[in-house]
Amino acid sequence: MSQDVSQWLTEIRTLQRQLADVRKERDQALTSAANWRRLYETEARQRRHELETWRSQVQSQAVKTDNSEPARTGSTLEPSSAASSIQAQLEAALARCQDLASRLQAEQEAHSRTRKTLTTALGETFDTLKAKEMAYRDDHRPA
Repeated sequence: MSQDVSQWLTEIRTLQRQLADVRKERDQALTSAANWRRLYETEARQRRHELETWRSQVQSQAVKTDNSEPARTGSTLEPSSAASSIQAQLEAALARCQDLASRLQAEQEAHSRTRKTLTTALGETFDTLKAKEMAYRDDHRPA
């Protein structure tokens, strides 16, 4: 009887240690997931901020262009030079707009890749945790 009790106590201690190990792994996985989530949110916040900055730059450029046109095309210019000046300004503004649009698209693509990478890493972390938990349960099922 005494041997049975000591065997049970040993088994209980072993199970308690294993349970503590599994809990520790779970806590580490949750901490890792929280860290990945924090990184993702920081990245998303940064991308939104950059997007707003670029939008405001585009708007301010549009306002500058709209406000500067009448002053630059005053009556002191000859009609042919005024038209060529306006054409040059238009081409410069269109080039700037195209540049900003391509930068915005590149930034959105980078954000999408970052989001996908972080989401994949988070999913893999959870899958690993789930697999370890299932393996532990299979190994310690009552016979």
